[in-house]
Amino acid sequence: MNWIFWKKKTTRVDCRGQSCPQPVIAVKDALEAGNRLLAVVVDNEVAKDTITRFAQDRNCTVSGSEPENGCWTLTVKAGRVCCQKQVGPENYSCASAASTASAGSNGLVYVISSASMGQGSDDLGWALLQTYVQTIHKITPLPEKILLYNEGVRLVAEESGALKALEQLQEQGVEVLACGTCLNFYELAAALRVGRITDMYEIMSTVNNAAKVVSPS
Repeated sequence: MNWIFWKKKTTRVDCRGQSCPQPVIAVKDALEAGNRLLAVVVDNEVAKDTITRFAQDRNCTVSGSEPENGCWTLTVKAGRVCCQKQVGPENYSCASAASTASAGSNGLVYVISSASMGQGSDDLGWALLQTYVQTIHKITPLPEKILLYNEGVRLVAEESGALKALEQLQEQGVEVLACGTCLNFYELAAALRVGRITDMYEIMSTVNNAAKVVSPS
């Protein structure tokens, strides 16, 4: 068991303007940093409800204020066994190493071949896809490689909101590969900001040798 040295002061966690799952991740990170008492500010009921469930599942007590100017302030107090509680499909604990994990030769490959996640609105799909990439580093295990082709290469261009997340994944040992043909087709080769250019042979070899391939649908 990893020990957490609790900080007694109240820590403010401002989650206004954040989309799912960033508010829950912010609370998770604050608890893992040893903060025992949090004042969490949210601006939508979905975030309020998900944070409440998340914290209660970790043996924290949660109380909330009445909404003021469209915002709620949740008081989250960590329980004594908070760091022992495991929550959610990722099955990580308060002392999880998920945020500091590094990629290894696990054969896990993420493939992203579109600029949209799901079907429906293209704008919503693009926003969801960027959030998907921004969340990868919170999941264990990390992928060994991320393959981007067709419109998926837009994630490594200067217009992308996922650049910082991809840079962080690279620092953790994840290899980011973008199809050169696709970059040229969309005239994005000069806009490449993270990762390296690859070709179809390497893409096929990587997928063929992967132990598991994950792709957002």
